[in-house]
Amino acid sequence: MEIRQRSLKYMVEREVLDEQKLEEVSQRKTYSDTHRPIRERIKGSINFFPILYWLPKYSIWDYGMPDLISGISVGIMHLPQGMAYALLASLPPVIGLYTSLYPALIYIFFGTSRHISIGTFTVLSIMVGSVTERLAPDENFFKTNGTNVTEVDTDARDSYRIQVAAATTVLGGLIQVVLGLVKFGFVGTYLSEPLVRAYTTAAAAHAVVAQLKYMFGVSPTRFSGPLALIYTLMDVCSQLPHTHLPTLVVSVVSMVLLIAMKELNSFLNPKLPVPIPGELITLSLTCLVLTDVACPPVCFSLSSPQVPNVSLFGEVISDAFALAIVGYAISISLGKTFALKHGYKVDSNQELVALGLSNTVGGFFQCYSVCPSMSRSLIQETTGGKTQMAGVASALIVLVTILKLGPLFQDLPKAVLSSIVFVNLKGMFKQHSDVVPLWRSSKIDLVVWIFTWVSTLLLNMDLGLAASIIFALLTVIFRTQMPTYSVLGNIPGTELYLDIETHREAREIPGITIFRSSSTVYFANAELYLEALKEKSGLDISKMIIYKRRQEAKQKRREKRSGLMVFSVEEEVSHGGQWDGTCSDKEEQSWTKRENGTVFVIPTTPRTPEGQSRWEYLKGGDQDCTSLGWMSELQDGDTTTLGSSTEDTLSHDLERVSLGSLGKWTWDIHSIIIDLSTANFIDTVAIKTMKNIFKDFREIDVDVYIAGCQAPVVDQLEFGNFFSESVTKKHLFATVHDAVIYCLNHRGATSLPRYEPSAVSTASPASL
Repeated sequence: MEIRQRSLKYMVEREVLDEQKLEEVSQRKTYSDTHRPIRERIKGSINFFPILYWLPKYSIWDYGMPDLISGISVGIMHLPQGMAYALLASLPPVIGLYTSLYPALIYIFFGTSRHISIGTFTVLSIMVGSVTERLAPDENFFKTNGTNVTEVDTDARDSYRIQVAAATTVLGGLIQVVLGLVKFGFVGTYLSEPLVRAYTTAAAAHAVVAQLKYMFGVSPTRFSGPLALIYTLMDVCSQLPHTHLPTLVVSVVSMVLLIAMKELNSFLNPKLPVPIPGELITLSLTCLVLTDVACPPVCFSLSSPQVPNVSLFGEVISDAFALAIVGYAISISLGKTFALKHGYKVDSNQELVALGLSNTVGGFFQCYSVCPSMSRSLIQETTGGKTQMAGVASALIVLVTILKLGPLFQDLPKAVLSSIVFVNLKGMFKQHSDVVPLWRSSKIDLVVWIFTWVSTLLLNMDLGLAASIIFALLTVIFRTQMPTYSVLGNIPGTELYLDIETHREAREIPGITIFRSSSTVYFANAELYLEALKEKSGLDISKMIIYKRRQEAKQKRREKRSGLMVFSVEEEVSHGGQWDGTCSDKEEQSWTKRENGTVFVIPTTPRTPEGQSRWEYLKGGDQDCTSLGWMSELQDGDTTTLGSSTEDTLSHDLERVSLGSLGKWTWDIHSIIIDLSTANFIDTVAIKTMKNIFKDFREIDVDVYIAGCQAPVVDQLEFGNFFSESVTKKHLFATVHDAVIYCLNHRGATSLPRYEPSAVSTASPASL
């Protein structure tokens, strides 16, 4: 038995609503009623202690064991990653452990994500390293020993670098807190996914080059600024003949072990409750076997809090801001990914505050900038972690290591730490494959990806990030300046209005041009918007105003000189002549032709005692117009286009139009409807442009209306003094359909015309 689904239909009968009537019907609230003061909005948007919402409901039986197992797994990962990434920041390895401890504890109280693991991260470590090496280079800490041999005072250097990193971290954290309090959590969205992935991919290259000296046991010259990566790589290559072979062997063996254990984890992943801690095993084995490869003994102990060096703030403010933005972008993207998967909400502004407090407090304990790590967060989620109590367990693992297991890492081989960094960068290098899908899906995103990658490689991390963000914003501006401009037509039998160029059944409404832009109107594209409106409507306002004024002035001179001469247009054409711009005593008719041969102007109403007449504008089409059907009988003749807009030739060009090129006619243009439903704001420049549109089209007797304005746009129009005695809210309509019905009724029509559907159409003719 075949069951046919009936098509659903609806019918609405209501009054045509302009903005004034809509506000009365809907009882719209005032601006002051819908916008709370900033103080109240900040107060209502920030929950300073989210832990108070979930901790009282915490179930030890349901969540305790999964969180414990997850926390131990993540804590084990923290140990080698913290020490290894500290090398990227050009800091002692123990600083990496501090960074894995204190910020994670702070985030537990203020964060809203249940699965991200706060701590060291490759990209931020490299960015911090560029700051510490710039402000505390080795050459500033040379000392001479008793045998007149110059060497680096590593203790003094590392102490100052820790101050630099702490000051940068505290300042970056304060920036994040302030941005979160003022609800600027959306700033992370300006770092699009292609930009972030390209940036981290290029950062991986910086990390590799930075670790080459530890893997080969060489001492290249430190470079900074643009092309520093290239210069460093060239210097390392020049020193390869002096490679320390034992160090290289340790690096290669460590990398082989790490890769083997990662592959084993991937193979046994479904069967293992927790992954094999390959990094920790490799690090422990090499520490036990080797005693003096590439690094002096490391001291492990907790440090007391210290006030950061405030005098350094001025030198690191730009780096702190970059760290704040990049760290937040990575944090919120990971947080929202896990929140979507597990069905809870992450507050972007609260996350900004939580990350800022983690950095600020951590900076007082000699930590450097933190954010979540993808690898650790995935381990925390896949091993069954339910809440941030897993973070407490991982922090305890790090704390025990610092206090009790430090002697195991006294002779810490930097070659092994470098190998850990290398292997962990595998995922970032795989992001080079983004190029192929981006080429297929979005060429602009591909350009952003390539530009970010190249600029980060060549200009270093800070300048590369700034250049990438600026370029990404320029692409947004470019796209808003190059929107799609459309003339809308009605789908017969409906109240829908679609682009006539992309929909075969969309029909233009007689006498009405409905114009829409795919983007909002603002200062960057306001002029382009006006030009597109002129082009799509077929009305060159400036030329028509000039011509209209000249014709009216010319007519007044004729009347004063010898009175109005009367000629019949039909008689003139029947004798094979061309119409010279004069006609019957009822009306004076003059024609102008747009460059594509579709639009003509006619002053059709009798002249008033004040000498004024109403002008109408005819648009060419494929259907006969009953009132102008006689034009279709004209023979083809020479065509004249307007190739010049100068005052000397304008009138001559407009009057030499051949009637033979008119063809068939459909309607006269009397109204323009501007669809602003796509605009989410409108600035003062765009408001001025809209004023000029109303003024100029009124000059040539064309009515202009606006449809589909959102409430904020209406408010902005009011605040921008858009409305006046001549332009009121009655010129704004709730929908395009309301505006169309009003225009037809205002100009004498009562309904939309019926159309015969095309052969492929299944819609029945209807009159709306």
